[in-house]
Amino acid sequence: MDELCRRTASELAQRIRAGEVSSRDVVEAHLARIDAVNPAVNAVVHRIDESALEAADAADAVPPAERTGAFHGVPFTIKENIDCVGSPTTMGVPALANFLPQRDAALVERMKLAGGVPLARTNLPEMGARLDTDNPLRGRTYNPWNRDLTPGGSSGGDAAALATGMTPFGIGNDIGGSLRNPAYCCGIASLKPTVGRIPLAMVNSGEYGGMSFALLTDGPMARSVADLRVGLSVMAGRHPVDPQSVDAPLSGPVPERPRAALVTRIPGVELPAATVDAIERAGRILASRGWEVEEAEPPELDRVNEIWGKMVVGDTDPDDDEMRQVLRPVVFAYLQGITEHFARNRMTHAQLHTERARLRALWSTWLTDYTVAVGPTWTCTPWPIDADLDPETGVETFVRTVRFIAPGNVLGIPSVALPTGVADGLATGIQVYAELYREDLCLMAAEAIEAESPMPTPIDPR
Repeated sequence: MDELCRRTASELAQRIRAGEVSSRDVVEAHLARIDAVNPAVNAVVHRIDESALEAADAADAVPPAERTGAFHGVPFTIKENIDCVGSPTTMGVPALANFLPQRDAALVERMKLAGGVPLARTNLPEMGARLDTDNPLRGRTYNPWNRDLTPGGSSGGDAAALATGMTPFGIGNDIGGSLRNPAYCCGIASLKPTVGRIPLAMVNSGEYGGMSFALLTDGPMARSVADLRVGLSVMAGRHPVDPQSVDAPLSGPVPERPRAALVTRIPGVELPAATVDAIERAGRILASRGWEVEEAEPPELDRVNEIWGKMVVGDTDPDDDEMRQVLRPVVFAYLQGITEHFARNRMTHAQLHTERARLRALWSTWLTDYTVAVGPTWTCTPWPIDADLDPETGVETFVRTVRFIAPGNVLGIPSVALPTGVADGLATGIQVYAELYREDLCLMAAEAIEAESPMPTPIDPR
């Protein structure tokens, strides 16, 4: 692996600004890495080499004193449901194979303004609707640690590309863990921001897609917490395309002695030993740095998951003919099963929003008492590919897996997924939650843990 492909985005930006390496060198190194390893993982599904090299040359032509952008000359990849002019936004379905957006998504626009160089588009499950990454248009993305296991979804392409050194920085989105699921499975870091922190708009699905879009956010993926912090600073802030987006401070007051809640037990599941070990070790690291650390139970987690599920499927017609035509029958049946699972004990929209507001207030109090909550990302290790599509056990696999993922979406709160090492040949890691608009607290705790938990990627595919 070229040494440049091992560097973080922040390190590459610093070297380009200092004139130690050119943007063209960096872009060419990553294109060569894609040539070398993408056939083994199929994470990159659409390359934009020519425009990337042109953008790199333009970055190199800027006088050193004017190279002020946080990502000046640094390549980045973009999930195929985020609009980037000049490349298709396919959503992983043949019907949109040639859909070319007329404008960049807000975070792509801001990455470009910060000097970033769009390198390639990455894979996702069709319509972003699974915890695995496979679709009839682009095919399967493989977990670089073990080809027989899911790489996570739905931002699985970016996670696998980061994990194998094909990109130093990626952007994805999250309505049910789609930034955090693949980060855990592939051994990279991601930040799910507070909903509204980063403006959201996807041209080819309409500006907004019903009640569930209140749970959706775009966000950064990287191989360091520092890169997540920089990415957030570039992407955040109000944009007129998204009336839910806001300008809010990126930092706030920090308690003199911060407190961390360790979540080592999730009702109804038994966490893997490696996950519990990672959480407990994170607690010891924080305690050694002056944090008060204690085990705690998250409030009403069963109810949080129920309301999340009802909101995700709340606008879904289980017999939608249009979706039936777009999705493979096995995926359509899988989504029908999830819809039926969460449709039990029906609630009106008013009841849903009232209950969601109550839970948000409950967790707001909990995450004011505790500075952060450190717990699992998934409640299990990565499972075999397509296990979620099993007609007998697939829905239960899905519901069990996301039990500590769902709070981030239904409550809107920020979360960092952080790898902490390797166990039994697979990446393992933790998740750090904080109060609304307190990404800085998630990042602060994650940086402290990261300092004693070396990043396990990039790796060669195995």
